[in-house]
Amino acid sequence: MGKVTGFLEIDRQVGKYQPASDRIRHFREFTIPMSDGEVKKQAARCMDCGIPFCHGPTGCPIHNQIPDWNDLVYNDNWDEAIRNLHSTNNFPEFTGRICPAPCEEACTLNLEDVPVSIKTVEQAIADKAYEKGFIIPQPAVSKTGRTVAVIGSGPAGLAAAQQLGRAGHEVHVYERESRAGGLLRYGIPDFKMEKHFIDRRVTQMEGEGVTFFCGVNVGIDKPIQELIDTYDAVLYCGGAETPRPAGIPGGEFEGVHDAMHYLVQQNRRIGRENIESVAWPSDPIVASGKHVVVVGGGDTASDCVGTAFRQGAVKVTQLDIRPQPPEKEDKLSVWPYWATKMRTSSSQAEGADREFQVATLEFIGENGTLTHVKCCEVDEARKPIAGTEFFIKADLAFIAIGFSGPFEDGIVKELAGSLEMRADRRGNRSVAADDKDYRTSIDKLYTAGDVRRGQSLVVWAIREGRQAAQSIDAALMGASVLPR
Repeated sequence: MGKVTGFLEIDRQVGKYQPASDRIRHFREFTIPMSDGEVKKQAARCMDCGIPFCHGPTGCPIHNQIPDWNDLVYNDNWDEAIRNLHSTNNFPEFTGRICPAPCEEACTLNLEDVPVSIKTVEQAIADKAYEKGFIIPQPAVSKTGRTVAVIGSGPAGLAAAQQLGRAGHEVHVYERESRAGGLLRYGIPDFKMEKHFIDRRVTQMEGEGVTFFCGVNVGIDKPIQELIDTYDAVLYCGGAETPRPAGIPGGEFEGVHDAMHYLVQQNRRIGRENIESVAWPSDPIVASGKHVVVVGGGDTASDCVGTAFRQGAVKVTQLDIRPQPPEKEDKLSVWPYWATKMRTSSSQAEGADREFQVATLEFIGENGTLTHVKCCEVDEARKPIAGTEFFIKADLAFIAIGFSGPFEDGIVKELAGSLEMRADRRGNRSVAADDKDYRTSIDKLYTAGDVRRGQSLVVWAIREGRQAAQSIDAALMGASVLPR
């Protein structure tokens, strides 16, 4: 290790935020970057822990070699650090910004609540690599003559396309929207990740021979069977985009929306695009001067909270049916796994009222327009407690309770009867394929990402895209040098 006693001598630090009163006035990223010297100190805290759970199955899904690149950063070897990081992760500037960092939960130092600032160091490596010009196209030395179509340009599709392009295949990416990025571009707010990072990667991939066809909705504009007949392999990375049905009475009132309608529209607005999305048509939704209620307690709900504040909402209330978690977990019973404990996102810290163990009973309206949300407290079984009903004033309500699978029209509808689907105990549907070869029930058709595993983290999508690329390469060439 670069500094064996670093964890004893140096306190944990992460990038600071602009004050909430300042950052809610814009949609740009608001984390204040740390200096190179500060980042090197944080990297020096990575201890010689023997078994680094941070990059095992309990920590990083893509197995980033965290102790290795921490040591490289400490020794000021940024060039080798980004090469090491890229060996497992195609897009560290994405994950360094939006991953919840299960690696830090699994860090040995988290036993004392002071884990290494892994996410901060990862983002710093990626940003430094761009600053120094280390990230350039890496085209294949020779072409294989094989062709692969990738449907969807979210994190899984982008990762797979880049790996397959570097393996020498002719790769064509088909994207439904007008620009590449999928959920990264249209679902995640700019204040969490600005979109020029996606544009830079697309430019790099184009320099590596990958071709992007945007504005092509496969299954609607172009039959998927045509791709299967034309290409040597087709990889379906369409995501899990169908909002989970809430079943709350009054959902038809004006002012009640699925969360993604709202987030996609605002991201398109910031990107200077028409707010009418192919998949999310809607009249303009703006929270300025309004009372907003967000139903759900996850990341999507938090993104709605932050977006509403930036649009000028008067008040934002977030409803979570789960009980309020403890402030601190029992380390000995949970570590190194992800712990259920009280977490406050940057958006929630901007002034949201959070209600726990509360069910949304009904949306109330007058003359077809939302006016209130009727709620009640629930017991441990999430059953309403009689006599605890209350009302919250609301001009807008966003339903952010997750996603139940891919859109049922388009590809799924076209291949109905031949494409094997599966459902979990909650009724969430996904395309059936294992995580070994990622083959579907249809010859030449593979699948990866949320459309296969269900809604998940960006880091899992990148892992699946990389592994699916390795499987396709091996199937086409008889063997593959691509890593899993």
